[in-house]
Amino acid sequence: MTRIALCQIPVSTEPAANLDRAREALEAAAAAGAGLAVLPEATLTRYGKRITDLAEPLDGPFVSGLAESARAHGLAVIAGTFEPGDGRVHNTTVAIGPSGTIEATYRKIHLFDSFGARESELVIPGDTPTVVELAGLRVGLVTCYDIRFPELARALVDQGAELFAVIAAWGSGPMKEEHWTTLVRARAIENTTWVAAVGQAPNPEARDGFGIGRSMLVDPMGVVRAELGPTPAVQTVEIDPQITIATRNALPCLEHRRLQAGRS
Repeated sequence: MTRIALCQIPVSTEPAANLDRAREALEAAAAAGAGLAVLPEATLTRYGKRITDLAEPLDGPFVSGLAESARAHGLAVIAGTFEPGDGRVHNTTVAIGPSGTIEATYRKIHLFDSFGARESELVIPGDTPTVVELAGLRVGLVTCYDIRFPELARALVDQGAELFAVIAAWGSGPMKEEHWTTLVRARAIENTTWVAAVGQAPNPEARDGFGIGRSMLVDPMGVVRAELGPTPAVQTVEIDPQITIATRNALPCLEHRRLQAGRS
């Protein structure tokens, strides 16, 4: 068993305040016995045009502060930040080990140019699916809009991912919450893989619609093991590898694939 914490926190436009809130969540996660804590996408600062001004390098105060907490608590951490780019930024997921070392970074591949939004005006797309070992699990990194692209999840499971960590600042809107819950469960079911999906809690001071909450843990059979609702919360949940084994024995769909990339 691996204990992980779903850290559903609200995010403001002030990086220092967000770091304080994140560190409080990590302290709570460690106190509950978690070995891995997952924070939302864009934990550094709330989405908006200011992200190009507020973006930080990975050795800046925000990620350094998360690393300090990881080291202090002996806790692995996944969180979303923005790195400076060439006029735009990278929407980056950082994976930090319990020693405070950055173990991997993932730059969001699929940008949210939908429902009237234009993420690509501010963000440079990444191109590399990323799996990292944290807390004894091989974790595939997925960011928000990425969840709509099953080929990314399949690439991660082909790299040995046992858990998808989906971090999000999911926006509200018609059918959006239904899409979120359906897509998270679908990625678990079709890959017979655990999914820990963590979104921002709603920020009552913001009116941009980002952050619906609804963080979830879904098992490889698609059963929702935990759902946090719309309010800020830190909940510790368990990943049981025996459930993955039993599911894949009963439903060996990964072995039954006939249309695989690179195969005729």
